[in-house]
Order: sequence, then structure tokens, then C-alpha cells
Amino acid sequence: MKHVLEMVDISKEFPGVKALDHVNFKVKQGEIHALCGENGAGKSTLMKVLSGLYPAGTYSGEIVIGGENKQFHKITDAEKAGIAIIHQELALVKEMTVGENIFLGAEPCKRGVIQWDELYHNASVWLKKVGLNISPDVKIGNLGIGQQQLVEIAKALSKHTKILILDEPTAALTESEVSILMGILNQLRSEGVSCVYISHKMPEVFALADSITVLRDGRTVATLDRNETDDDKVVSLMVGRELTERYPRVEHKPGDIVLKVSQYNVWHPEKRNQRMIRDINFSLRKGEILGIAGLMGAGRTELVSSIFGAYGGKAEGEVQIEGKTVKIKSVAEAIKAGIALVTEDRKRQGLVMGMDVKRNTTMATMGKVSKFGFINENEEIKWGRQYVQDLKTKTASLETLVGTLSGGNQQKVVIGKWLMSDPKILIMDEPTRGIDVGAKYEIYNLMNRLVDQGVAIIMISSELPEVLGMSDRILVMCEGEFVKEFQWREATQENIMLAATGGK
Repeated sequence: MKHVLEMVDISKEFPGVKALDHVNFKVKQGEIHALCGENGAGKSTLMKVLSGLYPAGTYSGEIVIGGENKQFHKITDAEKAGIAIIHQELALVKEMTVGENIFLGAEPCKRGVIQWDELYHNASVWLKKVGLNISPDVKIGNLGIGQQQLVEIAKALSKHTKILILDEPTAALTESEVSILMGILNQLRSEGVSCVYISHKMPEVFALADSITVLRDGRTVATLDRNETDDDKVVSLMVGRELTERYPRVEHKPGDIVLKVSQYNVWHPEKRNQRMIRDINFSLRKGEILGIAGLMGAGRTELVSSIFGAYGGKAEGEVQIEGKTVKIKSVAEAIKAGIALVTEDRKRQGLVMGMDVKRNTTMATMGKVSKFGFINENEEIKWGRQYVQDLKTKTASLETLVGTLSGGNQQKVVIGKWLMSDPKILIMDEPTRGIDVGAKYEIYNLMNRLVDQGVAIIMISSELPEVLGMSDRILVMCEGEFVKEFQWREATQENIMLAATGGK
């Protein structure tokens, strides 16, 4: 099988950082080629070079497509060469229809007039190609994330794509949506389309990929045939060391009850007759990790954000912290009561992407760095530096914009922000979503350290190995209720999933 793409000795620098250092990457026609590496390894940078987001002249090295040297000065140059990229944050206009999005900037026209009938007919053809049975005149904003992902693929294919790049495509998808996506990628492979698949999820990589290239610290470490390796080998290449235990389990010694929630009910903020959480009762002890498992939509996020005063829907029931009943109606009251919440969506709810590292670290506890309404910048630098050092956050400086950091380092800034509030109760909602195995391992070790210091942790995770690997106790949620409790020794993926799906 011939190579449809060759990237030769690609190097790319940013101020103070060598993001790519003589990277070599080859893709055969009609193969799915996984690109793996820790956050910050250079995967997304390499694909931005390939897709024309970083134009020729801003990097060194050669791009060879179908045997011809290519220089892309903008994204449309790459698209004309048959390359399309689908980013983790989907680039769709939610107020426009599906058809308008598919042909945005490439509308069929006659004498300057858009041919709407032709546009919607052609959109229907491409929607069928990706297995989407929806009308092309539906607004994008009315679709779920999984359907939006398939619209993005339809849009890419409408440009007669030969090389399709997907960057963490399943981060926000349900299991059934992931299965649909995999089926479509297998079909595209059989039709000769090449796919570059960036993912941290090893089961997906090994289910889909023909070849795997590993980047580490901006360099190519290895390219492997999927059938001649395994996930432990790939992970050790990614992090540069053997991870003998993916989850560093420590025997914790839980103490007194720090949080007790009784007969807790939560209603939807807008559909006020819709009860999201039903008669919840649970407790959390000092120095333990309580895992909450369940399917998407089970109510896990609604429960913890309501306890944290951030949900908006009406809540009834009793919440006690260290034996005292508290009424928490705002985030400020939750922080004062000793609760912190690392949100599921760090980019929209956990960080201000246009602010620097130090301001993101201090913004939840400005009282520690200000007096009479004025910020003491020396204090802010002191606190910011402390958490960058404690959490080993990789950043050029405290003034670096947090939006330019890798996902794992962004997550460390969020955690630092909440550790600065000295929480008694740390709620972590999908704490390792979208970050690499090395950063995950560091966060697990941090969780163990915090628990040893007496912090009580609630961890919500959709990754069952993570729930089993880190929790002392596990509560399983189904349709707004806790349906089962397990001690970690008796829990298995099978009995958790059975409870989460309503089985007995």
C-alpha cells in the first residue's frame, strides 16, 4: 500500500518552546493511523501544520501528498489537496441549518444566487453517507453532540476529502455514538479514505487503527503496526517510562462523616415540573474517595452542581457539613462552607481562557490576594507560583494565557484554583477527561495526597476502570437515583454497568 501522506523533518517553534522537533509521519492510502502522545507532545500542532492552520514559512520540513511537495498558506489550500480536520471543539454555526453548515463557503451558485434546492439535495446525499437520518433544514443547535460530529464528517467528505483528521472525536460522545462513528470510519477506510485519529483512549485506538505513531516532547518516538503491539507498550512510549500500575491505589483510612445529604431532590431550572434528582441519601467521610458512576444523563453532574449552589434548579432536602445543616444557594456560599467543584467542562466553566495562569489560580479566592478592593500582585505571584510548583504545571510563565496550555496543564490550573480555597470537600467531575495517561497518573497521585491530608473527595467518572481504580466506595446512579453502593473490593465493571442500566 503506497503512502498518500509523508511529513518529513517537520519542526515548529513558539516563543520559548520547540513544539515539533524533526517529526516524521507517514500515512498509507485507506488506513486509519492513530497519533498518540501526552498532552503537549505535539499531536495537534503537527495536524495544524498539515491542515494549513500554521502556514508554510512558519515551520520547517516538507509535506508530500501523493508524491508531490505541497505548501499550504491557508486552510483552503489544504482542503483543495484533499485534507480536512475535525477539531475537538466543533466548528459549526448553531443558528444555521445542517445544509448551510455542510456547504458554508462552498454554496452552489448561479450568477451569484445560491441554489437552495440543490444545496439541500446535496446535503441529504452526504448525510446519508454518514448514516444520519435527519432533515438538512434542521438547525445545528437542535442536534446532539454525536449528530453534530457526524455533520462535521459529512461537511469534510463533501469537499472530496482524501485524508480526514479527527482530534479527540469521542471526548463528548455516548457509547452508542462512538459505535456509530467507528462504523463510519471503517466504511470510509474501505472506500480508500485515509484517517488520522488522535485519541487518548487506548481501547478505541486498538479497535480502529491499522498503524500507531507515538510522539513525545515534540519528537517521533515510534511507528508501530497495531497487531504487533499492545496498550501497555504504547503508553510506556508516550510517557517515557513503564506505568506498572495505571491507578496508584492506596489504602485510605476514612474518618468522621464530613458531608451528609438526606432526602435530596432537584428540579430542572427551566422545566420546573421535571425532577432531575430523586430522594438522594448519601454520606462522605473525611479522607475517602467516593466514586459516583452512571451513564450520561443519569443526574450525576446535576446533583453535585446543585450541592455546590451552581445548578439553578430548585432543591429540597438537607445538607449537613460536619454535623451542621447548611443552606447553600450560591457558589460563594459553597466555597465559604468548604466545598470546591472541579467542573466537567474546564474550558467553559473552570477557566477564563483569555486570562493568565496566576489570575485563573487566584480568581476563586481573591480575598487572599487583595485588600480594600486592590489586588496585591506580589501575593498573586506567590500563590500562583506555589500551585504551579506543587502540581508540576508545565507553563512558560505565570503570565502565560491558560488557553495556550495543554489539556492536562489546564486541568492542573483548575485544581490549583480550588486547592487555594482549602476545601474540606473536593468534588471532581470527570477530572481526567481529555487528558493523557501521564497527566492522569499525576492527578491520581495528587488525589491520594489530598485524602491523606484529610480532604474528602467525590469523583464522578464515566471511565469505569478509573472508578474501580481510585474509589474507596462507589455509588451508582440511574435516572436521578442512587441504585447501588459497592465497596471497591466487591465492585466490577459488569456489576456497576448492570446497576447503571437499571438491571438488578
